[in-house]
Amino acid sequence: MKTIALLTGRGNNSLKDKNILDVLGHPVLYYPAHAARQCAEIDGWYCSSDDRKILDIAQAEGYRPILRPAELALPTAQHVDCILHALEVLRAEGGLPDILVVVLANNVTIRSQWVGDCVRTMKRDPTLTAVVPVYEDNDHHPLRAKRMDESGLLQMYETDVPGIVSTNRQDLPACYFLCHNFWVLRVETLLSGRPGQQPWSFMGDRIRPYPIDSSIDIHHKVDLLVAKDWIEHNYID
Repeated sequence: MKTIALLTGRGNNSLKDKNILDVLGHPVLYYPAHAARQCAEIDGWYCSSDDRKILDIAQAEGYRPILRPAELALPTAQHVDCILHALEVLRAEGGLPDILVVVLANNVTIRSQWVGDCVRTMKRDPTLTAVVPVYEDNDHHPLRAKRMDESGLLQMYETDVPGIVSTNRQDLPACYFLCHNFWVLRVETLLSGRPGQQPWSFMGDRIRPYPIDSSIDIHHKVDLLVAKDWIEHNYID
């Protein structure tokens, strides 16, 4: 099964040039790009961006550039649209892969072993539509979430709740959140147009989780410090 990695990152961000800011001597995108580049399960590497600086840095790491149209680089653009655009480029260049590993440029919490594990899981089970890293976080459990009603008062976000909800997070059923470091996707599902689980419906409805301890998206300057700490203690070159 042919597997392609697609590094995605746009230049138009609230934190200027966040994907190429320096962390321990490398631009942010180096860490996810390098980890995916070292994965033996991947057959080819591409980068989709509207920003020439991102494309040039990725190309130096062995990624073929895909210049993203301006309309797919707006803050309102949907990630799936840039993924589908990249697939059309791949189709025109000689064929689609069976598996697409989407690697997000602003997240350093990634290891090549994790990518390989997820790709192998996908290959072993043809019924899976996606394999994605997740982390457990009961602090932000939906049973603890609130919404504001029309009168400005707080109400439970989940209205159909059986019994009494404990205030202790450890008493609640495990709650998992999707990581934004990389996603292993079945291309057939991506192109089918069939709706899957919201809000990332392009992942389909048979999604295998790959639990990890944490995931760090870089959106603010303070996130760079957290990323630096993770790299120092976890990153394997």
